[in-house]
Amino acid sequence: MAFKSINPYNNKELASFPEHSTSEQEAMLKKADKTFAEWRTWSFADRAKVLNKAAALLLENLEKYAETISLEMGKPISESRAEVKKCAWVCEYYAENAETFLSPKSISTDAHESYVTYEPMGAILAIMPWNFPFWQVFRFAAPTLMAGNVGLLKHASNVLGSAKHIADIFLEAGAPEGAFQHLLVSHGSIETLLENDIVKAVTLTGSEKAGASVASLAGKNIKKSLLELGGSNAFVVLEDADIDKAIEIGVKARFMNTGQSCIAAKRFIVVEKVYDKFVEGFVKKVKALKSGDPMSDSSEIGVLAREDLADILAEQVDKSVEMGAKVLIGQKQKGAYYEPTVLTDISADMPVFKEETFGPVTPIIKVKDVKEAFEVAANTEFGLGISVFTQDLNQVKKYINLVPDGAFFVNDLVKSDPRLPFGGTKKSGYGRELSRDGMMEFVNVKTVYIQK
Repeated sequence: MAFKSINPYNNKELASFPEHSTSEQEAMLKKADKTFAEWRTWSFADRAKVLNKAAALLLENLEKYAETISLEMGKPISESRAEVKKCAWVCEYYAENAETFLSPKSISTDAHESYVTYEPMGAILAIMPWNFPFWQVFRFAAPTLMAGNVGLLKHASNVLGSAKHIADIFLEAGAPEGAFQHLLVSHGSIETLLENDIVKAVTLTGSEKAGASVASLAGKNIKKSLLELGGSNAFVVLEDADIDKAIEIGVKARFMNTGQSCIAAKRFIVVEKVYDKFVEGFVKKVKALKSGDPMSDSSEIGVLAREDLADILAEQVDKSVEMGAKVLIGQKQKGAYYEPTVLTDISADMPVFKEETFGPVTPIIKVKDVKEAFEVAANTEFGLGISVFTQDLNQVKKYINLVPDGAFFVNDLVKSDPRLPFGGTKKSGYGRELSRDGMMEFVNVKTVYIQK
């Protein structure tokens, strides 16, 4: 079997990648295990040299990597460049901070000496999605490798060119050959991989269905799992908000990556006193967005990563319209392209409200006041994050603990940052990536207790 990389903008085949055989997979696992025994002994300073070199390679080859991203999954090239730069940042961040994060912590007890150490676990399997084909991998790889673990990547089958680049980067940066390997395998191989004693834990970014399956397999084999799944983030605009700012950031929050982001704003909840002004300005901004070839610097909206994804989005919108939603702009599809769409007259039983919409579709909900705004925001099975726009910062802080999401952003879009923990609650998954918290997910926290 071979995996094919297809350009979603013109349906041209970019490359073909043969699947690794069972014997090849077994050899790669053994190599990972052998390399781990060596890699874990490297000093933080030596591992940091590899990560800093990887960052330099990312920036030196920015155009090559950005072009691969855009060709494989349809992201506008300007956003692909930003993605690659962010990967360099996360490498530099962990190169600088890992030793501090993982330094032993002395604890005062009745013992002569007691402390906590943080040790690598071994080979960590990463099952990654196509929507940010570089960033999702690097935000796993940077802390994992700096901790002394080794990585096994099972990437989405439509972005295997990106996966190859990433594996090559670590090799060129000076990592041992088995420190970060790219497995060309189907979903059917995941169970076998998780049953292998060499694989110590798994992290997955993807759909709720995929997460449930992988978590079940990990649990069956008593292995740690980390899940970053879907989201239906609320974007709340209160009556005292800076409306122009809310509109500008709202368009970016919904349409970045052509709407294909778990942390994109997906449900816009606007207090009625400013509703008409917000909707008018928002639609005007959306109409001005330039759709086109993802490889063009002027394109702001590309295509969805596959045509079937556009079909799913169209079905969600069409069903919502049948249920009474009003289309202000959009609802047109051509292949993998779906026109930026704005809907109003939304009810909580519509697909565009209760399901995750992975594409450029904006449902805008009118509410009476701040109380109803937060009630509507909380009416979801997901829990990645929320954005709230208001000028009363003291008042909005009272609502932080009432929102069970993994992130609460005020006057900005929800976004990931290497310095801050990232993750969700409810059906958005569990565990944290990034910051010190993310680094602690795949280390053995060991208690040491010494008496004379």
